[in-house]
Amino acid sequence: MGVLSAIPSGHVLQKIGENNSELDVQKLVQQIKDDLHPGQLAFVEDQTTEIIGLSAGYGAGKTRSLAAKAVVLAVLNQGFMGCVMEPTGPLIRDIWMNDFEEFLEAYEIPYTFRASPLPEYVLHLPGGDTKILCRSFEHWSRIIGLNLAWVLADEIDTVTPSIAQKAFPKILGRLRAGNVRQFAAASTPEGFRWMWNTFGTEEAQQRPDRKLIKMRSVDNPHLPKDFIERLEANYDPSLLKAYLLGEFTNLTTGQVYDRFDRAKHVVTDIPDVSNEPFRVGVDFNIGNMSAVIGVRLGNNLLLTGEVSGAHDTDAMAQEIQRRADGRQVYVYPDASGGNRSTNASRTDIQILESYGFSNQSPKANPPVRDRVASVQALLENGKGEVRLQVAANCKRTIECLELQSYTEAGDPDKDAGYDHMNDALGYLVYRDFSMIHARAGRGTGIRLY
Repeated sequence: MGVLSAIPSGHVLQKIGENNSELDVQKLVQQIKDDLHPGQLAFVEDQTTEIIGLSAGYGAGKTRSLAAKAVVLAVLNQGFMGCVMEPTGPLIRDIWMNDFEEFLEAYEIPYTFRASPLPEYVLHLPGGDTKILCRSFEHWSRIIGLNLAWVLADEIDTVTPSIAQKAFPKILGRLRAGNVRQFAAASTPEGFRWMWNTFGTEEAQQRPDRKLIKMRSVDNPHLPKDFIERLEANYDPSLLKAYLLGEFTNLTTGQVYDRFDRAKHVVTDIPDVSNEPFRVGVDFNIGNMSAVIGVRLGNNLLLTGEVSGAHDTDAMAQEIQRRADGRQVYVYPDASGGNRSTNASRTDIQILESYGFSNQSPKANPPVRDRVASVQALLENGKGEVRLQVAANCKRTIECLELQSYTEAGDPDKDAGYDHMNDALGYLVYRDFSMIHARAGRGTGIRLY
């Protein structure tokens, strides 16, 4: 008898373990839970929240939490398929596969691994073989067409926010199989990005289908004794807040509108402005139209409303018209809207004009720094005068003013999604309040150097 004939048959890289019919899954799950610290346990035990997040400091035990969550969800969905996603393909190998295989072997869970064409694990459980796909978030479209019971996303805040926002609803649409359907995301917070938008905002916290669990580095009893001390010696306070405590904080080079202060600028008592014409700043984006609605009170601007996430120019214009209720509407749109359209038949500015709005846009947009400076001056000028107030119901505008940051290149960040409302506000403020380019938009003859 040859050597090869003595080797048990099976897939390449198969784990030869106990017979799956002898595996006591209830005992297995309890063993896993017994080894978790409280934060990890809260994440793994939650099986009812549709969308759950884990915000964790460095070394808090995030990857082990995901491995435990994957096995527990596999046990609850035996015979069905789940998926684990890392930001990129190489990270599947470098982060997930090594740790997950160590986890499976530590608890003697029988499995088969297949590397090609895309990596996947099959856990051999008493209720049937249960497949766990390994995919990259940058190629999220590869899960389209699959019927999944659950999806886990690791380090999702390192994914470009625009990709994460586009992928998220598509992934939720694939959760259509199994007994316990859940999307779980874990990340060290990287500023105000996808995790903040999904779990941290006031609106997100009020949604019953979402929950965020935070884990601190100190929560992990298995860390080396000097781990936290070394971090504290090498990171500034903002980084420590994120990387030790799992808290959301600004990690970029600075807040664009750093003169904005809720205590100074957000108001709840709104005067009667029913006879004042609307002044509406508009930023055009397909599927995400943004507008700020305000009234001019002398040399001050009061924002009374906003339109966020309108599908196209017509939808936004109809909402503005409804709120105006017959009042004159002056619009201050992105000047490039005169050259393109979100509905292809007319330009965006032509659409706004068709609703009877008076267009105040210049031939070209002002430089970004001039728009920012104009808004900053209205928030508070050198004399300490505050001339911009925002009604408390303008929640998205308030959030954007607070959270938009500069990139390392020194430009206002446009990846995190906080630019649209601020751009809309900037078009309005620059045209109507800028010392250089105010009111009707004619040059003042003043040149600043």
